[in-house]
Amino acid sequence: MDFLASLIRLIIFFGILYLIFTNFGTFLMIIGGFILVIAILVYYIKKQLLKKAQHYEFKFDSSSFSNQGFNYNEFKNFDFNSFNNSNFQGNFYTQSSKLDEAKDFFGFSSTPTKEEIKKRYKELAKKYHPDVNGGNDENMKKLNEYRDILIQAYGN
Repeated sequence: MDFLASLIRLIIFFGILYLIFTNFGTFLMIIGGFILVIAILVYYIKKQLLKKAQHYEFKFDSSSFSNQGFNYNEFKNFDFNSFNNSNFQGNFYTQSSKLDEAKDFFGFSSTPTKEEIKKRYKELAKKYHPDVNGGNDENMKKLNEYRDILIQAYGN
């Protein structure tokens, strides 16, 4: 009788395990299938987008500017190597023009050292300080800006 009860309990235990794992296995297969389908869709969509991006061509010709009154022939033989900042109008500064302005403001004709910059800054600060020259701080602002430019360029 004990043997039969143990056998029945063992059969019921394995039956429950069978039901649990077959249903759970089915669940895992369904979830795995969804993930696989999504991964395949993402792969093909990405492949199509890359294919379109590789076949894009930018075309430029004189007809692109015909409506705006732009004459392409005027610039056909333009020499980009001779192009410089003097072609611009208005306030267009380069690093070198600011550096030249700073050297002129400080009174340097050659390349200064860091110590020379500091010494000249102290002299000019006494001259341009707002308390000394009646509250006008424009020159002091320029002095500080130009000092920073000079220190950055020659301070090493």
